Amino acid sequence: MDLRLRGLRRPRRIIAAAAAVAVLAAGGTWTAVASDDAPPVHRADQVMAVNGVRLDTSWFTSGGSGRRPAVLLGHGFGGSKEDVREQAEDLAADGYAVLTWSARGFGRSTGKIGLNDPEGEVADVSRLIDWVAKQPQVRLDKAGDPRVGLAGASYGGAIALLAAGHDDRVDAIAPAITYWNLADALFPDGVFKKLWTGVFFNSGGGCAKFEPALCAMYERVAESGTPDAAARALLEERSPSAVGDRVKAPTLLLQGQTDSLFTLAQSDAAAKAIRANGAPVDVDWIAGGHDGGDPEASRVQARVTSWFDRYLKGDEGTDTGPAFRITRTGGVDSTDGAALLRGASDDTYPGLTGGARPIALTGREQSFANPPGASPPAVSALPGLGGGGLSQLSSLGVGVSLDFPGQFAAFTSAPLTADLRVTGSPTATVHVRSTSEDAVLFGKVYDVGPDGRGQVLPSQLVAPIRVEGAKAGKDVTLTLPAIDHEVDKGHRLRLVLASTDLGYASPAAPATYTVSLRGDLKVPTAAGVRTAAAPLPSWVWWLPLAGAGLALALLVTGRRRTATPAPDPELADVPLQITDLSKKYAGGDRYSVRDLSFRVEKGQVLGLLGPNGAGKTTTLRMLMGLIKPDGGEIRVFGHAIRPGAPVLSRVGAFVEGAGFLPHLSGRQNLELYWQATGRPAEDAHLDEALEIAGLGDALARAVRTYSQGMRQRLAIAQAMLGLPDLLILDEPTNGLDPPQIREMREVMIRYAAAGRTVIVSSHLLAEVEQTCTHLVVMDRGRLVQAGPVGVIVGSGDTLLVGTAHPVEEPVAEKVAALPGVASAVRTDDGLLVRLDADGSPQRLVAELVRLDVPVRSVGPHRRLEDAFLTLIGGSA
Repeated sequence: MDLRLRGLRRPRRIIAAAAAVAVLAAGGTWTAVASDDAPPVHRADQVMAVNGVRLDTSWFTSGGSGRRPAVLLGHGFGGSKEDVREQAEDLAADGYAVLTWSARGFGRSTGKIGLNDPEGEVADVSRLIDWVAKQPQVRLDKAGDPRVGLAGASYGGAIALLAAGHDDRVDAIAPAITYWNLADALFPDGVFKKLWTGVFFNSGGGCAKFEPALCAMYERVAESGTPDAAARALLEERSPSAVGDRVKAPTLLLQGQTDSLFTLAQSDAAAKAIRANGAPVDVDWIAGGHDGGDPEASRVQARVTSWFDRYLKGDEGTDTGPAFRITRTGGVDSTDGAALLRGASDDTYPGLTGGARPIALTGREQSFANPPGASPPAVSALPGLGGGGLSQLSSLGVGVSLDFPGQFAAFTSAPLTADLRVTGSPTATVHVRSTSEDAVLFGKVYDVGPDGRGQVLPSQLVAPIRVEGAKAGKDVTLTLPAIDHEVDKGHRLRLVLASTDLGYASPAAPATYTVSLRGDLKVPTAAGVRTAAAPLPSWVWWLPLAGAGLALALLVTGRRRTATPAPDPELADVPLQITDLSKKYAGGDRYSVRDLSFRVEKGQVLGLLGPNGAGKTTTLRMLMGLIKPDGGEIRVFGHAIRPGAPVLSRVGAFVEGAGFLPHLSGRQNLELYWQATGRPAEDAHLDEALEIAGLGDALARAVRTYSQGMRQRLAIAQAMLGLPDLLILDEPTNGLDPPQIREMREVMIRYAAAGRTVIVSSHLLAEVEQTCTHLVVMDRGRLVQAGPVGVIVGSGDTLLVGTAHPVEEPVAEKVAALPGVASAVRTDDGLLVRLDADGSPQRLVAELVRLDVPVRSVGPHRRLEDAFLTLIGGSA
């Protein structure tokens, strides 16, 4: 994913993804955008020569002739003004005049990318404000000084901060997921953040698209792996921190918690500097970020609009929200798998070190290796891919990071005696000694489960540390990544110092590091931050005490009802039996699944068919224990299915495209996945699964080189790990071409050939007909028909009559006129005859003989598509 952060582009969003700047000229093309509840929005597109370049711009207005504040919206790195069009239309409808533009080097604009060069992109913003001041729709504070605010995310958030520092006409800003000091972001503690920096230069179109000084800097640092003083200086002069003492506009800072590019420390530094200038500052930690997660688009849009209403429109009655807000993840919605989000807030911003609590760690002095070439590297975040993969999993309590044995030291606490909420940056002091003069370490704090095995790296964040003069030994205080994470009672905290990380450059020369503790881990708690409670309905407070007895009775009987039924020995060899299964989602007006019953035997490849809304996906999710049925039961090998049921270890599932680490090989990805399950390596049956998947030599190649078909087969190989007795595949051929579909068909057939069972849901009926042995057809949540493919396909009313030689048209017409025949059509091999309700094959054959038709064969002729449409009555 590039820095446009496509996941943020939703209706009424303010942080579409960030930007560079441009200026308008007079004239242009107008369009109008209207909605049912807002005035029409007019758009004027223009291109203007500014400071030696041509910049493409759009101007959005609505309503009458009155003057209103202006807002400048920046777009994302690698994107264009079109990325923030919808947001501009929304703000225009809310009573603002809005300007968007494509930055230098992006979209239709010319010029070299300057990474918000003060003499380039930042100077463009000032020229843009000059133009805005001349527009008749815009409110002025004085001649040449419009009432104006800036907003944007990432690159565009930085230009908002920079513009506020360079041009005192800026009245309010709302930068999101952005940087305060770009040198600190890309060279943290003197360590080169190589993958993210590579994403910048590649998504910008390559080194040649940048200003020559930036291109030379990147090539120099990328080759050496070590940032020099000149590189830092070049990035710092293009950073908001360079003019931090001049940013005095009211500032709403929105920073992402799942962000290994611009961490929470960047917004923390911005908040401290701007507040020191006397400006109002609110801080909001959103759930998303450059590494994915939920961008909270509608909530953020509303908060930014309120911020501008207060500080641009001057509406002092507007509630701009708390001084500090965090979005916290609180489990998973069982109906759609989405993370549940709750807000927490405080009247003051606590910073990253508030309420520090010491946590004792234990562990002897430990030595570990920096391997030659710093390979293989540990894995934490996946820079540049976004989509919420790893960081989203970690927020839900799933450990997906990887440290290689012999390449890290670990120090662990005792089990916590109470729940602990970590909010901010933990710190620790350690003694570091190295066989080399300098050492590069990567610090992180894991949340370790009660069994000591499962561990989670919150938000997948690490902190790089460069230790100079390490050969003689040195005490170092580590400032670890800022997080907001709940550690449950009974869990432990584990401080890990690793020698490598996928996202960063480490010394290529081998070395041995020796690390020992010099004190406790200090954990910030921000005790004043409180999570909002869900409001209780008023009747709760009126509930009489007598209701307590009823509640207790319901609880006891409820426990009896939800107790897991005993296994059924008669079904011990039956892969799946579903009996009277029903599910109706809360708030729905109909059942998604109703009284569904069918049985699947060993060795079958069962096709689950039905039109959209038939209940297939709901059935599969109940089968996998992801949601609970309202009625009926599912038994797998005789065991009733409940969330987390042990028998689910005999079930493998491919529900949608799996996420793989692109820089690792196919085999390494599968090994890493199996390791995350915590099951013994020998139980994976990796070689057998790979033989069935048929990936061959491709297993040794990086996944980024795979075709779509190879990725699908690797995903199914992942589902096959452990050789589950029941394999569930949901649309496994999506996005594949015909040869790849044929290969996938062979994979499923080979898997079932050993006596295992496959259930496949697919909309490709021809493939189901060729692959599956049995079918279950659903419609509107109910079972329509179940049985062998041949029986369902062959139960139709159309017969193929084979003849010794082609049938003439007059003969075909006579056959069509026979009693019991609805139609007769000539084919290359004879006649295709459709019978009506009174017809029968026996009577047809007798009539054909009477007409001297040279009959050679008679048999059913119906495709699965015909049978399917007949069964569901055309509702597909």
